[in-house]
Amino acid sequence: MSSSASGNSTALFTDHYELTMLSSALRDGTGDRNCVFEVFARRLPAGRRYGVVAGTQRVLDAIADFRFTESELAQLEQTAVVDSTTLDWLADYRFTGDIDGYAEGELYFPGSPILTVRGTFAESVLLETVVLSILNHDSAIASAAARMSGAANGRPIIEMGGRRTHEHAAVAAARASYLAGFATTSNLEAGRRYGIPTRGTVAHAFMLLHDTEEAAFRAQVDQMGTDTTLLVDTYDITKGIDTAVRVAGPELGAIRIDSGDVGVLARQAREQLDALGAKDTRIVVSGDLDEHAIAALRAEPVDAYGVGTSVVTGSGAPTAGMVYKLVEVDGRPVAKRSEHKASRGGRKAALRRHKPTGTALEEIVYPTANPPEPEEHDRELHIPLLRAGQPVDDLPTLEDARQRLRRGLVSLPWEGLKLSSGDPAIPTTFL
Repeated sequence: MSSSASGNSTALFTDHYELTMLSSALRDGTGDRNCVFEVFARRLPAGRRYGVVAGTQRVLDAIADFRFTESELAQLEQTAVVDSTTLDWLADYRFTGDIDGYAEGELYFPGSPILTVRGTFAESVLLETVVLSILNHDSAIASAAARMSGAANGRPIIEMGGRRTHEHAAVAAARASYLAGFATTSNLEAGRRYGIPTRGTVAHAFMLLHDTEEAAFRAQVDQMGTDTTLLVDTYDITKGIDTAVRVAGPELGAIRIDSGDVGVLARQAREQLDALGAKDTRIVVSGDLDEHAIAALRAEPVDAYGVGTSVVTGSGAPTAGMVYKLVEVDGRPVAKRSEHKASRGGRKAALRRHKPTGTALEEIVYPTANPPEPEEHDRELHIPLLRAGQPVDDLPTLEDARQRLRRGLVSLPWEGLKLSSGDPAIPTTFL
């Protein structure tokens, strides 16, 4: 058996039941049937009116690296998960099919065909876990982050949740948050890997390390300059602000408040800073903020927000609830009929219909074999992603995704941007 010696294999994401299906399909000859799998969400998380597609590029990267190494094959052999025929097949595995889907930063709604995978059953079924693990995580984070960015109403948000999630998930969460409108991240690996601007200040440990608050401020300013952010709530905020301005001068870049009633404290801090001549010093607030807390602070003199736990956990919806379902076999539509988990058979695509003003009216999901007559302001949503297992040229970038999401949110009816529970922002029509 031969296999990739690369340390970048993502085959470890394969689930046991996928190998059970693969082995059985190879034995009875159905593994070579041409199939279409579709990724979609049956519903949006409770309280949400739209979802944001994120993680597509990470999916494509994972598929490119999807190989079974010698050590992984040896483990499968030792544990008798599959037979020797399947092991030989896995050793040479490469995905050679086609993938189309929604671009990153696109909005999605219940039933939207977010990703369409075409290939043999054998090569396509192995991708279910890796595809869903990435799309469910990243789309959940981006959907939550988009709500927070909207609530911030143009004020920047710093993603700072790396200590509240798995170390690898933290990097992906920083990327998804940035896609959804966050300005910066404190995660340096996300900055290195994806070119996201990084920002950060000190924790309370740094303040407690020094004998006095003034000594801590002075050490930070001496090293970082006056355009830094000083943490003023370790002891007494009023005294902390006085000390911060005395140490850094009125040109102090920013102060951060990380506890208490941050709205009231921000108001008092603004008055105090102005009285001290630090009228351009910004106020950054953090501490268990989510989209609702950010919206409640909209009228307060807050210049930026730091968000951690709520964004990296999807703000109450840690998964987008997407599924990966077989919808076509050798050109024949197939569908699951289970109660509450039914699927719609056949390969599908989608378009979004708009008013002449640009406001979105509905999402139309249609069989690719029978597309609807296009109208003037329709926009097709599927784009090619992989052909014969290879990424297509000129795939959208992370910056493209940020811009796409901005345009998409502007196109929603105003009711669709509410943080309160309600119907999806636009209805989905199935033809």
